[in-house]
Amino acid sequence: MAEALVLIDLQQDYLAAPGLSPHRGPLVERAARLLRGCRARGVPVIHVWTTVHTDPDDRMPHWQRADLTRCLAGTPGHATPADLAPLPGEPVVHKRFFSAFEGGDLDAALQLRGVDQLWLAGLHLHACVRSTAIDAYARGYTVSVARDAVASDDPVHAAITRRYLADRCARFVDVEALLNPTDAAPRGPSARRSFAHLAPADGARAWDLPVTADVDEVARRAREAGPAWAAAPAEERRAVLSRLADRLAEEAEPLAARLVRDVGKPITLARREVELAARFLRATCDGALPPDPPEVRRRPLGAVALVTPFNNPLAVPLGKLGPAVAYGNTVAWKPAPAGSAIAVEALRLLREAGLPEGVITLALGGREEAAALMASPHIDAVSLTGGAEAGAAALELCARRMIPLQAELGGNNATIVWEDADLPAAAAAVTLAAFGFAGQRCTAGRRVIVAAARYEAFVPHLERAMAGLAWGDPARPETVVGPLISAEARDRVAAAVRRADAPLVLAPHGPGPAAGWYHPPVALGGLPPDHELVQEETFGPVLVLQRARDLDEALALSNGVRHGLVAALFSTDPAVQDTFLDRARAGVLQLNRATTDVSPHLPFGGWKASGVGPPEHGEGDRAFYTRMQAVYGR
Repeated sequence: MAEALVLIDLQQDYLAAPGLSPHRGPLVERAARLLRGCRARGVPVIHVWTTVHTDPDDRMPHWQRADLTRCLAGTPGHATPADLAPLPGEPVVHKRFFSAFEGGDLDAALQLRGVDQLWLAGLHLHACVRSTAIDAYARGYTVSVARDAVASDDPVHAAITRRYLADRCARFVDVEALLNPTDAAPRGPSARRSFAHLAPADGARAWDLPVTADVDEVARRAREAGPAWAAAPAEERRAVLSRLADRLAEEAEPLAARLVRDVGKPITLARREVELAARFLRATCDGALPPDPPEVRRRPLGAVALVTPFNNPLAVPLGKLGPAVAYGNTVAWKPAPAGSAIAVEALRLLREAGLPEGVITLALGGREEAAALMASPHIDAVSLTGGAEAGAAALELCARRMIPLQAELGGNNATIVWEDADLPAAAAAVTLAAFGFAGQRCTAGRRVIVAAARYEAFVPHLERAMAGLAWGDPARPETVVGPLISAEARDRVAAAVRRADAPLVLAPHGPGPAAGWYHPPVALGGLPPDHELVQEETFGPVLVLQRARDLDEALALSNGVRHGLVAALFSTDPAVQDTFLDRARAGVLQLNRATTDVSPHLPFGGWKASGVGPPEHGEGDRAFYTRMQAVYGR
């Protein structure tokens, strides 16, 4: 097969669009990596640009109606970033509407080069990339879309497009797999028979586990176990959870060691996670299931799909599993790949605690298996913890099936350090929240907003606190900052820091261990509010410093991102606290505490792009895991 790379609409005007996901920084970097790789391999490259003129006015009609002008010929917005600029001999195909095949120039260029397979990258996945892929399919081309080198400003529409194209006419493949075909394993549920996990601390192989061959069967077994489990007395269901909490306490050290090995969590934090998992279960057991009024009753949802993350692979799943089964639901659980061995251990403990067969079933694999589980007709609801792309996919799948969704989708959390704050205490709390577990927590403090009058005084306190962090081997009790989960995650964080080119850089630590996937803690200041590192959740040991002239600006900066999970304030002034509590747009608010401190008894969920559906824990458990039913005439 003869391939060609088609880069679509990677132009400055489109890249500057608000709400682009992923952000232009990583998008351009990955597209440039693909472009360089294709050039090095002699793969033909064709650039497709939207090109607009004003005399005569050939803007698309909907642009004319909105008085919108983009990609005007001859303007800087019409051009690409330098890393994506065409080289001599690389054709540029101009279009007015959506498909790159408009006008026939692309088809002619491909036929001239004998191409029968297209690699697509660029903007926007839900519009021009989609139209191009469908037209390519209609013309007989084999189509691959660079999954991590396409973006959209409409993430749910993009999720629909990804599923729609993958079911019909295109495969989605990461850039590295396109450039290295031996890495491009077959995609889709059951396409792989096993997967291996490498330990983040040293890169050694930790384990191999089989991928679930029939995800729908996992969901069906959970559905079939539902009636008997829902009919069991509530006391019996809670007794299983109580026995599981006891087993967690008995096996705390082996489980903590597994967390260290599998996800690189520092041992002290790993022990706390095991303890927190038990606390979640005991909180469910201790909370009496409230009686229903005579005319209204609460019923379990049925079979619930749980899709859980790598970073808290024990506490987060058990915090969901506990209330799910306590209220009479059954569960089909798809853990993150890195948390799969821990999930197998947890399921063993559940069965030892007396859980009947089928009440919790396990599906192992990656994003394809997660999507297949959520799409199964045997699933009645979904609870997910993940990132923006996973959240958009879940929204689309659950909306299409009209089933409930509970999703916690991360946080770009801010801490405001105000004029009366205890600066050393605030710096210590901010440092631990930002860099503990290498920043791989949804509650991590990713931004610190400091009153301008105290900014210069705060920076040395922060740098001293950072310098005092123990980092490296997660097996050492004193370690706070361990490795990132993978080499890819480490390289992603390093690339984001390089792109930032920040005026202020605090990086008191040198390189980490030679083996493993470590990135030193770094704090960056002086970035504009719309910068990638300000706006996006880095999910690594990176902290952004911002300066605020007054409380209005501090709150505007805190609220000025799409996420809204946690916000914190360091101030003892009652008026400042009241203003913060009134105006902070986040699901969890902290006063003179780190962003990472949460209780199993209180609701935990995000606002804006951080959450969908009822929160987890506390009152949120009953709100999500049961549905109301009105009864008349009894």
